[in-house]
Amino acid sequence: MRIAAGEFRSRKIVAPPGDDIRPTSDMMRQVIFNMLQKYGLPADAIVLDAFCGTGALGLEALSRGAASCVFIDKSRKSIDCCRENIASLKVDGKTRTVHRDVLTPGSAEAPPASLVFLDPPYRKDFIAPALAALAACGWIAPGAVCVAEAEEGACPAAPEEFALLNSRSHGGTEIFFYRYAG
Repeated sequence: MRIAAGEFRSRKIVAPPGDDIRPTSDMMRQVIFNMLQKYGLPADAIVLDAFCGTGALGLEALSRGAASCVFIDKSRKSIDCCRENIASLKVDGKTRTVHRDVLTPGSAEAPPASLVFLDPPYRKDFIAPALAALAACGWIAPGAVCVAEAEEGACPAAPEEFALLNSRSHGGTEIFFYRYAG
């Protein structure tokens, strides 16, 4: 896997072997970030990469001009992999990792995010509860754009304060873009 664009373009990031972590492909990240340009993102965004896995989405955002990123995952393997990728890109000063369940995140430990990525395990219906929990605990800023990944054909219901802006299908994956009313 490689960072697709920006300051770290073509730099490798690692993913652990096995099926425990399903990183967002380079091509899918390109689709996501092309869509985010419509909203002026990720320039100067405060990013939250929830269910971060390798950290590919948050690191791509940093490469493309985001100000900072918090990575959250309950898997120790994911957090360790994410930290390795953060260190290899030398962005420690712009990042924070939180080893915690996204569905019970506790009070925000950083400024609220203006750009949120959610890439939960497929077929678990985690998108709505994760958005609700993160918003209730102060992790998401009013007006934030939230990008959620799900298996193609899924129609995740978002909490009512999250308006669907757009969606895209690509290669068996569906991407949903929401705006948080706050």
